[in-house]
Amino acid sequence: MNFLSHFYFDKYNPDENMVLGVVLPDFIKNAQKDVNLYPLKEKHLFQDMKLQQSILKGWERHIEVDNVFHSSDFFKSQTNVLKQIILPVFENSPVKPFFMAHIGLELVLDHLLVVKGMIDINTFYDQLVKADKVALNDFLQKAGLTDTTIFFKFLDGFISSRYLLSYQKIENISYALNRICMRIWDNPFTDAQLAILTGKLSIFKNLIENQYLSIFDEITQYLDQEQI
Repeated sequence: MNFLSHFYFDKYNPDENMVLGVVLPDFIKNAQKDVNLYPLKEKHLFQDMKLQQSILKGWERHIEVDNVFHSSDFFKSQTNVLKQIILPVFENSPVKPFFMAHIGLELVLDHLLVVKGMIDINTFYDQLVKADKVALNDFLQKAGLTDTTIFFKFLDGFISSRYLLSYQKIENISYALNRICMRIWDNPFTDAQLAILTGKLSIFKNLIENQYLSIFDEITQYLDQEQI
């Protein structure tokens, strides 16, 4: 799941440090794609630090949500549906259809949460602003990221740009997908292909907009059972 879908499960959480932790694994990958951190294997390093414990708790929640999502029938079936819909986009493109369908599904879910009023993007950003950056820096260093300069440059830019507000328009989902693909492939799509992609994403959005919340309900039920 992408940033806003992860936030959905903690949209009423008053703990801004846990909210930050919920999206932190994806932030790390966006800032430095070759960095791999495994703080859950070193829980003892954070046990005496309340704020870092909150970040770790959010990190663990992120992993749980992704595991449930990626093993769900919804993910498997809808990824396949989207892959079939967008196949015309891939002529002479190096991009792998399954990769695009996987990421595309996640971004369309974010888009639907926004346009259906299920989350407030500004609340998400407000929580990120309030999170304790000193505790975050200490957390990252303990987790193995000794130089946090690049990460905080990414985080500051992410917060100041408020880029996720653009997810309200489906054409910006195509743009975001293209930017993601550009990290892996040179010139993944032409402008004409991106226009086709936008149309295909609109078709897919219309197909799932009456059922997309089912996966969020399924994950919420799992999280509630875990707390019992």
